[in-house]
Parts: sequence; C-alpha cells; structure tokens
Amino acid sequence: MFRKKGYLIICGTLLFIAWNAVLIFVLLGRSPGNDTDESVLPKKDPQNDDVVEKLLDVISAFEKELEAQNKILHQIQSYKYFWEELKKNGTSLRRKLDAVSNVTNFRSKLQSSGVVIPILVMACNRVTVKRCLDKLLEHRPSPELFPIIVSQDCGHSQTADVIASYGSQLTHIKQPDLSEVPVPAGHRKFQGYYKISRHYRWALNQVFNSFSYSAVIIVEDDLEVAPDFFEYFKALHPVLKSDPSLWCVSAWNDNGRDGYVDPAKQSLLYRTDFFPGLGWMLLKELWVELEPKWPASFWDDWMRHPNQRKDRSCIRPEISRTLTFGRKGVSLGQFYDKYLRFIKLNTEFVPFTRKDMSYLDKRNYDQAFEKEVYSAPLVAVEELKNGKLSGPGPFRLQYSSARDFKTLAQGLGVMDDLKSGVPRAGYRGVVSFFSLGKRVYIAPPVGWTKYDPSWS
Repeated sequence: MFRKKGYLIICGTLLFIAWNAVLIFVLLGRSPGNDTDESVLPKKDPQNDDVVEKLLDVISAFEKELEAQNKILHQIQSYKYFWEELKKNGTSLRRKLDAVSNVTNFRSKLQSSGVVIPILVMACNRVTVKRCLDKLLEHRPSPELFPIIVSQDCGHSQTADVIASYGSQLTHIKQPDLSEVPVPAGHRKFQGYYKISRHYRWALNQVFNSFSYSAVIIVEDDLEVAPDFFEYFKALHPVLKSDPSLWCVSAWNDNGRDGYVDPAKQSLLYRTDFFPGLGWMLLKELWVELEPKWPASFWDDWMRHPNQRKDRSCIRPEISRTLTFGRKGVSLGQFYDKYLRFIKLNTEFVPFTRKDMSYLDKRNYDQAFEKEVYSAPLVAVEELKNGKLSGPGPFRLQYSSARDFKTLAQGLGVMDDLKSGVPRAGYRGVVSFFSLGKRVYIAPPVGWTKYDPSWS
C-alpha cells in the first residue's frame, strides 16, 4: 500500500513539473521554431518575469518533495528485513511495533552521508550508567553518525528505568538469557565472567547481524568519555579499515596516570601489541573471524592470546579518551585503587580528522619507533629515580626477562603484568611512559624479534 501510494505521488509530481515547464516556455514567447533574431522576438514583460520566477519556485519545492518521497520509499524498503524476521518468529503485534520502534532511527540513519559508527554501551546493574550516557550525549557531534545502543544484561529494573528515561536519544536492547551459565568445577566464583562473555557475544551479534553495522565502538557502563572521543574514533576508522596489521582502536592507555603522560602531547598516538579494551572499536570483519570461537569466559584475556591477536596491533593514545569510575564489579576492584582511579582523561579537543595519520602505518611507524627507542641513551633506574639524568630525554631502561621487567615496572609505578608475554601498552616489547618530566622507554635488548608467551 505504501509503495503504490508513493509511486502515485511521484508520477503526479513529474506530470505537474512537465506541465509547468511547457507553461514557462509559452510565457517566454519562444516556440521550438522561433527565429533567434532579436527584431522578431516579443519585448520582455516584467509581469511575465514575476510569473516565471514564482513558477520556478513552485517547481523547486516539488522537486524537494519528490526527493523526500524517495527517501520514505527507501525507508519502507529497509524495514522489509525486520518484518520478515519478525513474521518467521511468530512475534506478537505488540512486540513487532516495539521492534520497529527500536530500529526506525537506525535504518534511516544508514542512508545519511558519512560513516555510521554506533556506540554499544554494555550495561548490567549500575544505575550510574547515567554518568556514562550523559557524557556520551554531551559530546556526541551527530546522533545520525553515532547512534547509541545500550545492551543490558542482568534484568536490573532500576538500571532499566534509568536507560529508558533517555527515550529516543538511544536504543535500549535487553539480553534475553538471564540464566546461570554452566561452569567447570572450581569456576563457580567466576560466574560473572561467564555471563559477561555471553552478553558480549549476544550484543555484538545484534549490532553486526540484526542492525547491520560495519563497525562499532564498545563502551562499558562505568566509562566516562573525553570531549574529543568521537573525533578520535572518526579519524581512526579509515586507518583501521585500510591497515590489515591493525585489529582495533582503543581510547585507553594502561599507563595513562597523571604524571605518567606528557600533558603537551594530547594528539600523540601509538601502536600497541597489548589489547587495551575500555572504549574500543572493531570492524565487522573481525567479529566474523572471532564469533565462531568466542570464549565462554575471560574474553579480554582471550583476545590477548597469540591465537587471536595474530601479531596484529591496536592504536592507543598518549592521554586516555576514557576514564573508569566503576570500582566495584566482577573483578572486585582489581588494579582500581592503585592505577585506574588515577588515569588522566583528556580535556582538550584535538581535531584528529584534520591531522595526518600516515605515521601510524606499520612500516613508517616501526622505522621511526625503533630509531627513537634505541638511539636513546641506556641509563640505570637509580639515575632516573634520583633525578640525576640531564636533558629532556628520551632515556632507555633495559630488561631481559619477565622478572627484570616486573622489577623495573614496580619500581617506577608502571603496570607490571604481562599477558602472553606482552606488557601493558607495549609495542615490540617496549613500554613508553613519562617520568619526572622525561620520556622513558622500558625496552628489551636491540634485536628483539618476538614475545615469549610463557612470560605471563
């Protein structure tokens, strides 16, 4: 019915435009066989000019209406997939209407110009998700290009009420399976990690398969974002898409505490071999690769395993574009009091989309990075801690074993854990940070070739 009505409107509009074009031609006093000699042309009548101008305005208005009708037809056709899926599942009329309401904005936004990258907020039972959502909405430059999907697990009614209070500013989806997850013997205390992994799998399938997006930025419900959070990801989307040696972009620096980052380097970005999470972007192609083997639990550490990483890297900033305020969770505040609560959140807007990102290309980056690190003078940790180093740096500290690295990191206040041999925020075994106003690299010896997964 909608399609037939739309075509009738279009045909009527075209006939109207054609008729007015003939009328304009007559009013101008020029028929197809007229001589071009000015002496035989009728004199211009100002009144006719006014009529022509008004008719042109009418034609322009109808052309705009025609374009609007075309968009409506495209929208109607875009819902076809959702209606068919709902019919297959025998969904009630009420749920059909709810589903259409949820997807209306998303399907139409895909027609808009620019790359659409949704923000997937993973929520459970924190009413403080309001802080996360308020900042996302405050800094979001475009609801069309950055739609927000909040995926809620746990069935917590108070949290659901908070999310619902935002109305059409976001889409609220709910993980349907709230049952206990069967776990191996001795893992009962890790039930929460199993549920989180299940929720991630379901939510990402919704984003990529049901909503048909090609990329997504994942944010947990206890993260606050920086003013240039969206600008950062918008600029790095084409970098991620074009570079097969990358598999994610993260807004997080594990060693990004105040005093450990250079406040004058808000635009500085790095490649890192450590999967950071905590506000990160991936492409659908990666999800197609990972989903069939998605783990039952501990998904983030699973991502850090060589079998998943496959020597690929992520982009991360010098100064974090996210800040975590969730001390309590399934990890029981691990690392929070000692490190995470002191992470510095960027406050200055950096126009990343106007900057040259070619330095992040692997060949360009590796050459410049190794030169920077290994041309830095090798110093002793005591010289650094006692303030005996002269000059602005950078300086290099060397480690040759997991124990060496942990000793150096602990002594300098840098996160000391390794996952499959990769240190947090590390690239090619090197960890970069700021100490007492100087750039410092904790690095393996010259000639490093690969990580040792036993260093964990």
